[in-house]
Amino acid sequence: MCLTIAFSYGDSKIGINKQEGRTLIKLSTNKGDIIIKLFSEDAPETSKNFINYVKGGNYNGTIFHRVINNFMIQGGGHLPDMSEVSTNPPIVNESNNNISNKKGTIAMARTSDPHSATSQFFINLKDNDFLDMKNSPDGYGYCVFGEVAEGIEIVESIGVAETGNKAGHADVPLNDIVLESAEFINN
Repeated sequence: MCLTIAFSYGDSKIGINKQEGRTLIKLSTNKGDIIIKLFSEDAPETSKNFINYVKGGNYNGTIFHRVINNFMIQGGGHLPDMSEVSTNPPIVNESNNNISNKKGTIAMARTSDPHSATSQFFINLKDNDFLDMKNSPDGYGYCVFGEVAEGIEIVESIGVAETGNKAGHADVPLNDIVLESAEFINN
């Protein structure tokens, strides 16, 4: 049996799964709900960064703007018109936590600068070990900070969306896949 309690983070409540010791966040999309379990102890700064974006409502109304079948789905950075959302300063890459980019894990997207992650994240559609620190050519890789606890079938359905080019970006779903809201689960 799983017991859920809530504690305060700033002026908002965050759902914590007592049995797992993890923060739970529901991503409500126009395709269905995805429950993410954060690894706050293993990636504290990355988890805090994601929590701050959820707390501020910054993900609400964004889209999954990059979808590559049998690889990953990426969101958190663009609105349906492909304009970019405002972001907080970049965070330090915590990929040294030795958590692998396995199917269903969530990691921070970044540029070629290892410490450039802001709001964008991706969910792995398959095991992508080549994104791990130990296998990465740049010696950093991509920081995994959580996993899908429920709704992997929603992630998979997003992963097969038909894509094309839009506003100078490739692999954009032809029909918007909207992250309607991101919220903490409080039970």
